[in-house]
Amino acid sequence: MLKASELCPRTHAHVATVVAEAGLPAGVVNFITNAPEDAAAVVDELIAHPQTRRVNFTGSTRVGRIIAESCGRHLTRCLLELGGKAPLLVLRDANLERAAAATSFGAFFHQGQICMSTERIVVDRAVAEPFAELLAERAKALTVGDPRDPQTQIGPLINPAALRRVSELVDDARERGARVLSGGEAAGPCYPPTVLLGVDSAMRVYSEESFGPLASIVVVDGPDQAVEVANDTEYGLSAAIFSEDVPAALELAQRIQSGICHINDTTVQDEPQMPFGGVKASGWGRFGGRAALEEFTELRWISIQEGDRHYPI
Repeated sequence: MLKASELCPRTHAHVATVVAEAGLPAGVVNFITNAPEDAAAVVDELIAHPQTRRVNFTGSTRVGRIIAESCGRHLTRCLLELGGKAPLLVLRDANLERAAAATSFGAFFHQGQICMSTERIVVDRAVAEPFAELLAERAKALTVGDPRDPQTQIGPLINPAALRRVSELVDDARERGARVLSGGEAAGPCYPPTVLLGVDSAMRVYSEESFGPLASIVVVDGPDQAVEVANDTEYGLSAAIFSEDVPAALELAQRIQSGICHINDTTVQDEPQMPFGGVKASGWGRFGGRAALEEFTELRWISIQEGDRHYPI
């Protein structure tokens, strides 16, 4: 059963259509929609049904907790892919041009509305200013507007509530001392790519998932503090480290609490064979390759006894 999101049901309808066109027999995949006010009842019914063996949910951590509790009552296994606050570490020996390009893509692609989006850029103080300038230049150069125009690179956010959330996070950061290097004001239903320099833990954007085109730069002193800041979040999905010293970056990656970590690449990266998933409040379980097969199958043991066997009683 594929239950569509109430926010983008047509997107999921396209998925169901493609599966049917690929030749799966009728009834193998079933697609349902519902009114927003009926969501809780529909989900409860799907989880409680005796033929439901697995529940796979992608969405917010808040709703994921509710679904996990319901699955627990029915002893139904669940796979949860939830929120993220992906850090990208830029060490003092990093290639700043490459790091800025990866950050721009990771933070602004699809308006930042991806669970893996680069939410916090943790930058060594020695390179913070030049890196921030490079990133702001890229952000300002992106074309914002109507997604029906082929030249548009940044379109509108999904709904007015998302636009208000992003605006509030930027306003709060600005009031608490962050420097706005690009963007910073809504443009109709769009929010231009925004770079904030000098973000700290007193600001909401430091810890809250923005799910918008915001790149928050946190300045640190050295790799140890960079790892400390990277882990200072309830989430743990994707992460990235930029450094010319790959062995040192790999050692740091072992210390970052995330299900995924990329060296010298963006946080927004997925491959069919990789085990995709997070730790902490970013979810349970893994998608992709053999990991997905293990999540959606039962591990069993079947034995055959040949010949007689002596039993003690």
